[in-house]
Amino acid sequence: MKIILTNEVSGLGIAGDVVDVRDGYARNYLLPRGFAIRWTKGGEKDVEQIRRGRKIREIATIEQANSIRGQLESTKVRLKVRAGDGGRLFGSVTQADIASAVKASGGPDLDKRRIELGSPIKSLGGHEVSVRLHAEVTAKVGIEVQAA
Repeated sequence: MKIILTNEVSGLGIAGDVVDVRDGYARNYLLPRGFAIRWTKGGEKDVEQIRRGRKIREIATIEQANSIRGQLESTKVRLKVRAGDGGRLFGSVTQADIASAVKASGGPDLDKRRIELGSPIKSLGGHEVSVRLHAEVTAKVGIEVQAA
């Protein structure tokens, strides 16, 4: 099935790319989560709009990405969330929570779609997440999750 990616998908492509994937992967994963739309002749017009939006959010050079990585890695990020007994959270920490916590702690403004969580954060303590700043630059951000 031919689809147009609306978000960056690891191992598949970036927003605005037209890719061919298996039908089940598209129907069961990419389309319901909003990572892609079906390719149509009319959808080709959407590709240009998606690419323009990506270009606005994109970090242009590797040097700029490296400077943002240095900023991120030196920032202490603390996130206060509701937790129960034993350090278990009520829910989990999302990419949007992390992006707003980085901004609140004096770091750069991040796009939540660039934050990669290996597994959901559901406990108190220190965690590490990666942020894709550029195709060649990834930053590791340390997050301290504390009880509110």
